[in-house]
Amino acid sequence: MKLAFLVAERSTCRRHHVGAVIVRNKRILTTGYNGAAAGTVDCLKLGCLREQLGIPSGTRHEICRAIHAEQNAIIQAGLHGITIKDSTIYCTHSPCILCAKMLVNAGMQKFVMCIDYPDESFKALFDEAGITYQKTSMPDLSISILK
Repeated sequence: MKLAFLVAERSTCRRHHVGAVIVRNKRILTTGYNGAAAGTVDCLKLGCLREQLGIPSGTRHEICRAIHAEQNAIIQAGLHGITIKDSTIYCTHSPCILCAKMLVNAGMQKFVMCIDYPDESFKALFDEAGITYQKTSMPDLSISILK
């Protein structure tokens, strides 16, 4: 989970810094963070259209320029030919319904998160699809050096 928070530092979203790490058998398969599509101008430079229009978090996902962290982690798997079936995703935030649908179709087995995103509709979908989900406490984010 600590690595998901580290990945979230790459986010180019002004509202939420979200990171995701997909793991199977204790091996990291892919990572993703929320931000604009590759090669396009991000919200740090353009400003946030959602803020400008007063759109509340958890709604009207299509307005946002950013691709969600979970989506980017799935896309990275596809780009690099990595199967993520039967994997666990560690994500800083719970998923929106769009990400939840993608995770179901990707064959995800488990979702672990720390922070609630204001869209709980993923729960019914995950229950129906047999994906377990778990909210865990925030990890210690300090860097420790082994000596």
